[in-house]
Amino acid sequence: MSELFRIENLHARPVTDDGESADDILRGLSLKVAAGEVHAIMGPNGCGKSTLASTLLASPEYEVTSGDIFLNDENITDWTTDVRAKAGMFLAFQYPQEIAGVSVIQFLRQALSARKGIDLSVLELRLSAMDWMKRLGMDSSFVDRYLNEGFSGGEKKRNEIMQMALLEPEFAVLDETDSGLDIDALRIVAKGIREVRVDRPNLGILLITHYQRLLDELQPDHVHIMIDGRIVKSGGMELAAELEKNGYEAYKA
Repeated sequence: MSELFRIENLHARPVTDDGESADDILRGLSLKVAAGEVHAIMGPNGCGKSTLASTLLASPEYEVTSGDIFLNDENITDWTTDVRAKAGMFLAFQYPQEIAGVSVIQFLRQALSARKGIDLSVLELRLSAMDWMKRLGMDSSFVDRYLNEGFSGGEKKRNEIMQMALLEPEFAVLDETDSGLDIDALRIVAKGIREVRVDRPNLGILLITHYQRLLDELQPDHVHIMIDGRIVKSGGMELAAELEKNGYEAYKA
């Protein structure tokens, strides 16, 4: 398979308000994802997983101090969040934010317009959304609610999978998509991810998670262990099983 996404020796740190230099949280992380592959990153709290997700989508809260990020062989390290999104990157947040006064359907229409440069009618978009709401076990009135306002944890995560389906990104970062989900909601979300992959077999996915249960549902191609801001070991599902049994202590220097 052709290479879709690459990180080379990435170092990144928080941006501080007082002008003081913070220490790097990402400390030389490298990774390659081919088209159609699913990679999972696992690691203990504080190892830099969410920093990685934020840095990949150019959050202003973090700055790259060295290293490079590539999408389809283009160096996107200096690209802003909106430019990366238009180029085909997607981030599902660990804690999706509420946006009062903006309905799900309005949000999707604006996002699709920016991503694809087309102005879909609300009716066209509603029909596409209805199909995915059915697949994800969501009520048909869902798209008329304000974005994430009063949503349950499962509704927030299913909404993000619907966004990923409709926006048709090339590379998706799913930051602890299993966080706060009971087993039934997890299975629905995992089924949605699998269905998106059926529709878009070249989609590359980077899963960031603490737990094996999502990996059991999705069976990633590669599993990586992240400690202190870098990947210390890579393997397959057997590595996730090893972690479940022994924990992270064996990988800490």
